[in-house]
Amino acid sequence: MAAGSDYTASIGVAHHRDIGGFASPASDDDSGGFQEKHVEAVKSPESVQESGEPKLQRKLKGRQMGMIAIGGTIGTGLFIGSGSTLADAGPAGALIAFLVMGSMVFFVCTSLGEMSTFIPTSDPFNHFATRFLDPSLGFAFGWNYWYSWMLTVGSELVACGIIVQYWLPHLTGAIWSVIALAIMFLLNAVSVRGYGEAEFWMSALKVLAVFVFVIVGILTVAGATGGEAIGGRNWHIEGAPFKDHIVGILKACIVAAFSMQGTEIVGITVGECANPRREVPRVIRSVFWRILFFYIASILIIGLVIPNDDPNLVSASGAGDVAISPFTMVFQAAGAAWAAHLMNAVVLVTVLSAGNSGLYACTRVLWVLAREGKAPRVLRRVTRRGVPFWALVFTSLWSAVVFCISLAGNQSVY
Repeated sequence: MAAGSDYTASIGVAHHRDIGGFASPASDDDSGGFQEKHVEAVKSPESVQESGEPKLQRKLKGRQMGMIAIGGTIGTGLFIGSGSTLADAGPAGALIAFLVMGSMVFFVCTSLGEMSTFIPTSDPFNHFATRFLDPSLGFAFGWNYWYSWMLTVGSELVACGIIVQYWLPHLTGAIWSVIALAIMFLLNAVSVRGYGEAEFWMSALKVLAVFVFVIVGILTVAGATGGEAIGGRNWHIEGAPFKDHIVGILKACIVAAFSMQGTEIVGITVGECANPRREVPRVIRSVFWRILFFYIASILIIGLVIPNDDPNLVSASGAGDVAISPFTMVFQAAGAAWAAHLMNAVVLVTVLSAGNSGLYACTRVLWVLAREGKAPRVLRRVTRRGVPFWALVFTSLWSAVVFCISLAGNQSVY
């Protein structure tokens, strides 16, 4: 521990004036204590903030973080966009693309988990860029990350309107988008516990949908659903198992990477986890099994059941194409006529979950930027429930602006 403490202290001293550089933990207990350079020892990771500073509250429970890690990243990229990987690369090429990107995500999450466990501060992970590299990089990283998720929230609002129109085509989608924004705002404004509980149940629904899909897919491949056994027949047709070789795999990697975005949100929740030293390692260890089951198993089932030359695979690309998503096609192959309605409901929950998580991530990153003097100071204010309210309002307004731009022409902006 002595060598590690000296090393960490030497890294932290360069930036301790900006972010209060810390040495390594004073002990290995769950209190998460640190020893700050040239400042008296403290006992809580929340003492990253100066005395009197507003603080986030560590109220995220282990079960909430676990479900956020397992199902938080399952979104429209997997439910709808994954079919294009089969069309671009063939069944084996798509499988390799998801294996490659899954490996990268696993290593990134493992590294993030180690840093977040060793230094479980109340700041999101953009704090590490400032501390270990350079404040300017932390500034650029924080604002770019906020900008990316702010645009994502806006796109999810557009998607909500399109999805509900599947059932109610005569009503304008803008109404449902406004309702969706109000729901996301309220879930984040109440408390971090409200966000965590909402994400727990929405993630649970997505996990259940994928689990049922895999079971139904296996039964369909084996012919147990009443049809002919498919087996590995679709791996021997034209364009299979590989299509366009390395070019097809690289194209599929882009979609696979999009499907797995959001995994890093676990690193943001660390600052509000009740016991990061215990929960973060447990959550990060689940990433491997999540990738193996939810992504790899799903792509394998899709490649076995659906021919890679099916024209619907190329057509399905957005939230409005749920009727021809690969998940819907597999359920229909099993004889489920109601598959489109089921998947539309699941995708609606998925979009709300993605917007909810995006708003949460934007708010916390913006709050840290304000605390570090890289954003207006008013954005650092926190309610008595531990919610950065003005950062939440600021992000919501900009997401609403982005959504209003899309009204210039439905699906012409997104």
